Amino acid sequence: MPSKSPTFDDLLAGAKRSAVHLEMRDTYYSNPRFEAWREGHRVDWNDRASWWSPFHENIADAVARGVTVRRARVVSEPVTEYIRWEHNVTHANVTAGEQVRWLPRRNASDLLLPGNDFWVFDDTVVKIHHFSGNGDSIEDEILSDPKLIGLCVSGFERIWERAIPHDQYEIR
Repeated sequence: MPSKSPTFDDLLAGAKRSAVHLEMRDTYYSNPRFEAWREGHRVDWNDRASWWSPFHENIADAVARGVTVRRARVVSEPVTEYIRWEHNVTHANVTAGEQVRWLPRRNASDLLLPGNDFWVFDDTVVKIHHFSGNGDSIEDEILSDPKLIGLCVSGFERIWERAIPHDQYEIR
């Protein structure tokens, strides 16, 4: 049965070894930072206070505790405007200690991909994200079914092996 708790912050704070995140959408819900970017505003990476957030702090804390945090993104090419922006702001994730890779969707045709984006913590709990067609977040499920977790971890690892490290991925 799905559960609405604990929160993402709780799950990350409780992680001891690993946290992996798979993203497979080309567009997510809009947010003020994306809208500002669309209007020409760019992040001043030298002004850390302007972009460092509690999320980045939580990632950095987890990494400092020895948790390996990895994010893989499966993207269509040419990329959407949203993915172009996301690639730019991933600098913050990497600075926080996340390892990030990108897999062009055309290179994933022979992989069985999970149906939804997710986080898996320590291979024991999965947080599944459900989105509407336009990318609005609908709900999250937190599940501990070992079979589901195994499928998610296996899918993530196959993607991770094939994906391109962030610093080597060129937006097309």
